[in-house]
Amino acid sequence: METRPLTYFEKVWNEHAIADLGDGTWLLQADRLLLHDVTGGAIMRTLVAEGHAPASPSQVFGVIDHLLVTRPQPQRRDGWTPVATQMISESRHLSQQLGIELIDVEDPRQGITHVIAPELGIALPGLMIVCGDSHTCTLGGLGAIGWGIGTSEGVHVLATQTIAETRPRLMRANFEGRLRPGVSAKDMILRLIGEIGAGGGAGFAIEFAGEAVRALPVEARLTLCNMAVECSAKYGFVAPDDTVFDYLEGRAHAPKGAAWDMAVAHWRSLATDALALFDREVFIDVTTLEPQVTWGTSPQHVAPVNSSVPVPEEAGDGPSRANAKAALAYQQLTPGTALESVRIDVAYIGTCTNARLSDLRLAAEYLRGRRVASHVTAICVPGSAGVKRAAEAEGLDAVFREAGFEWHDAGCGMCGSGRGRLEDVRVISTSNRNFENRQGKRTRTHLASPLTVAASAVAGHIADPRKEVLA
Repeated sequence: METRPLTYFEKVWNEHAIADLGDGTWLLQADRLLLHDVTGGAIMRTLVAEGHAPASPSQVFGVIDHLLVTRPQPQRRDGWTPVATQMISESRHLSQQLGIELIDVEDPRQGITHVIAPELGIALPGLMIVCGDSHTCTLGGLGAIGWGIGTSEGVHVLATQTIAETRPRLMRANFEGRLRPGVSAKDMILRLIGEIGAGGGAGFAIEFAGEAVRALPVEARLTLCNMAVECSAKYGFVAPDDTVFDYLEGRAHAPKGAAWDMAVAHWRSLATDALALFDREVFIDVTTLEPQVTWGTSPQHVAPVNSSVPVPEEAGDGPSRANAKAALAYQQLTPGTALESVRIDVAYIGTCTNARLSDLRLAAEYLRGRRVASHVTAICVPGSAGVKRAAEAEGLDAVFREAGFEWHDAGCGMCGSGRGRLEDVRVISTSNRNFENRQGKRTRTHLASPLTVAASAVAGHIADPRKEVLA
């Protein structure tokens, strides 16, 4: 029993530690296993082939999200590829065979795994949650410790409800001050990645803290944690507080009655102790933070929207300069070009990073009474069926449509089967990755917040939303 001051992560880790396997590796209890349609079928198939059964099927949830065609179809299965049809069918069959709850295509709860897990209370503070998707760290916005795993690890978790993990080092990213209008959690995490680099979080669990983080609503915290993996951190989280507890109370899989009160008391006890030590601390003052946009092929290639494309010779060491030059060549950008002069072809609002109701509200507020530039294809994909229904109940879908956006069904969109739609175009996107060909062959992606994407869609080029928001 450790008596020194502990961090939130250490307390959660210690609660889940079953055995010390040596060399810094521990056998941990896994509280939830999430199986999405791309890797879930393979995990279940392998389990069956090896003659095993799920150790605790009630702790496992299947989701159909990546393989869906989100563009409205007469039937949601229209447009599926033969491979998608086969993989979804396999997930359905094996989930039923193994007694695993599947949130299927027509289920009113359907949506992106990392969007619906918080919505349904499947993700809760203090839980360890694994999924065959690196953006499982999103769930850290609720105080869950979530991370992505491989297929073989998934089979092991399904068979034993345990997983072997190397204990990480600890980083605290402190965001101090108050955000100014037009700046959001997406800008905060892009700024952090720009500062520490795409590899700066490798080997760390990152606790997001500070006045600016405490002021964020839960959905913004989910955005912040979603991109922890983009600086190579496996885990990213915010210690839960009343904002989280208020969000979760009454959700389908959250504790009820006396169990709820006991759970909240326990979650409060997990807060990082005042004198707990971290291996690294990073401090960012958000009072001067501006909307961020990426210019290259990594989230670390980021700059304020009102700045210019950087000069590679100023990028630091040789590898960094070479990387910057290659990124600019792929992106077809010239050093010194004002980012706000860069013409876009597509504006995309969606993905597990920024497709929640608050994101859509923010974009719709800007779009109301405006029109997308005539040469821009604008697309909005809600993160879940619940988000889509709520947005439509508020009339947000009409705002998007009247502005010239396509209004899609829920799903992973251009991080899933929708990637084949675009080719050789420039996209400004609320997604989390901008590497070569990420959103289609030869697509050139710029990452930004929903507000910046909306402003850019209207302007027809990368745009600073504050010029209108603050006007």
